[in-house]
Amino acid sequence: MNYHVHESAIVDEGAQIGADTRVWHFVHVCGGAKIGTGCSLGQNVFVGNKVTIGNNVKVQNNVSVYDNVHLEDDVFCGPSMVFTNVYNPRSFIERKTEYRDTLVKRGATLGANCTIVCGVTIGEYSLVGAGAVINKDIKPFALMVGVPAKQIGWISKYGEQLDLPLEGNGTATCEHTGEKYQLENGFVSIQ
Repeated sequence: MNYHVHESAIVDEGAQIGADTRVWHFVHVCGGAKIGTGCSLGQNVFVGNKVTIGNNVKVQNNVSVYDNVHLEDDVFCGPSMVFTNVYNPRSFIERKTEYRDTLVKRGATLGANCTIVCGVTIGEYSLVGAGAVINKDIKPFALMVGVPAKQIGWISKYGEQLDLPLEGNGTATCEHTGEKYQLENGFVSIQ
């Protein structure tokens, strides 16, 4: 075993966990889960069977990554943020065949206590503010806040707000990395 599992954690047989991943106190990883290298699963994290987690993903304390949630490389899940997988749950109606896929793209940050309603795609390097509720797809590099979340700006790969308009065209440079960003037709990309 080339990963660390705390003695209080439960890792079911069949779970795939990559090298240098750390599984902390009271975590439960189900047998069908696939977790990459260099990840950290904080205290009291749950990872379902039909979950994929890429490399270098940080899942902070008290997060449940339910079936049909997929996290690409370098995703950050803040403390106590919430994923869902059924759009209209009822305790008296079984809807396990109705799970909706949620995809969190490379480098995205999901702030503490935010909620991701199932069936959405969170774009690359976007940032969801603490407590926000996401109920629709998010563009790459978008900065989202509020309930329901609204886009208030654009964020660099480094995690700093870019001086770009919400709409139209423009260019900006990240003051930390020197990377140049272009806004064109409502989407931001690195030049």
